[in-house]
Amino acid sequence: MRVAKDNVNVRMEIPGAVIRQQMEFGDVSGYDKISGECFTLSAGVDTTPLFQGLEGDLCQCPHWGFVLRGQITTTDAKGLKETVNANDLFYWPPGHNVKVDADAEIVMFSPQREHSHVIDHMIEKVSG
Repeated sequence: MRVAKDNVNVRMEIPGAVIRQQMEFGDVSGYDKISGECFTLSAGVDTTPLFQGLEGDLCQCPHWGFVLRGQITTTDAKGLKETVNANDLFYWPPGHNVKVDADAEIVMFSPQREHSHVIDHMIEKVSG
């Protein structure tokens, strides 16, 4: 799910403040602690080889985030692609790979235990 910032509903606007809220933006039922994450990614980064060996060779952790700059395309298990750009809110459900189309910076919030498992797996892959 991707929503451009300008398409997020304005709930309140007063001098000096605009409050936007996207309702029903994913479900965190069944998850424990959440981690806040900042990623700086170069164009061309592709998680496909890093996720090999995970269930379905995909990241099985959901993520909620915001693109500060750049462009990223996710691909799910069915091959469906979705591209997020600067100023987009996003929700990536479990079962995805990521390809960075243009140098990017993102802020994400993820279930801590599940994403730590994925990050540990990637560290093992690059360590050999």
